[in-house]
Amino acid sequence: MSDEREHRLEAKVLTCSDGVVHGTREDKSGRALADFLAANGFDVVERRVTADGADNVALALSEMTNGFAGLIASTGGTGFAPRDQTPEGTRSVIEREAPGLAEAMRLCNPLGRLSRGVAGIRGNAIIVNAPGSTKGCVEQLEAVIDVLPHALRLLHDTDASH
Repeated sequence: MSDEREHRLEAKVLTCSDGVVHGTREDKSGRALADFLAANGFDVVERRVTADGADNVALALSEMTNGFAGLIASTGGTGFAPRDQTPEGTRSVIEREAPGLAEAMRLCNPLGRLSRGVAGIRGNAIIVNAPGSTKGCVEQLEAVIDVLPHALRLLHDTDASH
């Protein structure tokens, strides 16, 4: 039983939204990402909300990655609005970029081209930014969900035959 637990995929979801923080919007995209991840074999071990802005996002991601080995999917703050600074906050904490993931996520539909989201690695965690739209965040994560388990095994240096 413990061996099965050691190989379970874990995920955390970060919602980046002033509206959700202030209680004027419901966290529909965070819930949608958590449900999607759970349906695809991930144990969602944390859901968190932070205000928009690069510093807020960077602080939340730093805390969430500390000692964590898994996937962190953020939703919100990837667009063109002045407070949409999730990619900037993410870039300030990642150690290595994973541009192929971000590129694949943007290709899922024409509106994906409006997402400035990034993907990268910090410690033993993979971070991916998805848009704040409930439909868009799930579509973008769906575009890479098939390769994420393999990517996590590679990152954790476990048996990941090439």
